Amino acid sequence: MNQLDMKGRAAVVTGGAAGIGLAIATRLAASGARVCLWDRDRAALETASQALGAGHQGFALDVASEKEVAAATDATLKALGRIDILVCSAGITGPNATLIDYPLADWQQVMDINLTGVFLCNRAIAAKMRDADYGRIVNIASIAGKEGNPNASAYSVSKAGVIALTKSLGKELARTGVRVNCVTPAAVRTGMFGQMTQAHIDFMLSKIPLGRFGTIEEIAAMVAWLCTDECSFSTGAVFDLSGGRAVY
Repeated sequence: MNQLDMKGRAAVVTGGAAGIGLAIATRLAASGARVCLWDRDRAALETASQALGAGHQGFALDVASEKEVAAATDATLKALGRIDILVCSAGITGPNATLIDYPLADWQQVMDINLTGVFLCNRAIAAKMRDADYGRIVNIASIAGKEGNPNASAYSVSKAGVIALTKSLGKELARTGVRVNCVTPAAVRTGMFGQMTQAHIDFMLSKIPLGRFGTIEEIAAMVAWLCTDECSFSTGAVFDLSGGRAVY
């Protein structure tokens, strides 16, 4: 694992108690950052926080709640003294169903967590970063947000929204010291696979030219670099992590 210099930096990782979020948090901590995990799963959060070790924090919250995001932002600033890095990884897939048959309640839940949650966390923490004239924000989007996966309309739309939000915020903060980017992974085998049908998993694999799913460590490696001082001229950008699937 290449070492990155993040000594003195403080990071928030949403959805940080498991999967991609935990892999990213672990990579940031290994590079010297103090990390605060945000997750709604209290049990997993406690385990992950203990695994990261002393100096790191964890707060339980729903990223789709404006009130809870504001409270967690204040609590993190109190605990770490600053927030230099935000990685928004919290998300759900929702059910696999055609758009015609997609339940409204499930559609709304996917939008609330995957898109409104990213909006609320970006809005709260970007304001602090702007005032400090420094920050790195990385939002976890998806190749589905570029291409639109069949039988996953809510997920695809939410991730397309994350891409657009990233581009908008990146432009708004371009004259500051804050950089805002996103990554678009193809499918990665995590606990989220339990929310999908096998047919949908097979479809996603068939679309990847490398012939395999990505790993959480591969995503963490790219995200970690985007969180460093060296990522200084990229903002509002979309970084491919799709095993060759993306064509733009």
